[in-house]
Amino acid sequence: MSTRVKVYDTQFDSKKRLTVRGSQYKYYHVEEFEDGHLELRPRVLIEPFEISKNTLEMVDSSVANMQAGRVAGPVDLSKYREIN
Repeated sequence: MSTRVKVYDTQFDSKKRLTVRGSQYKYYHVEEFEDGHLELRPRVLIEPFEISKNTLEMVDSSVANMQAGRVAGPVDLSKYREIN
């Protein structure tokens, strides 16, 4: 069970925005219920050091193609300038 840290009243501004004071997160998932209450859950949009399922499937497919000999020749990058 989470512990309540702050309690305060707020209101929507003219553009229907709600201010969350001293928020620990930048993004929240919001659920609005029929009785009018709102529920905010913190969101991390991209987990650091985590590879998505789609990316892993693409890597597996690429490795399978390489092992089967379905690969293109080397790419010449010498025409591009070096970036430091």
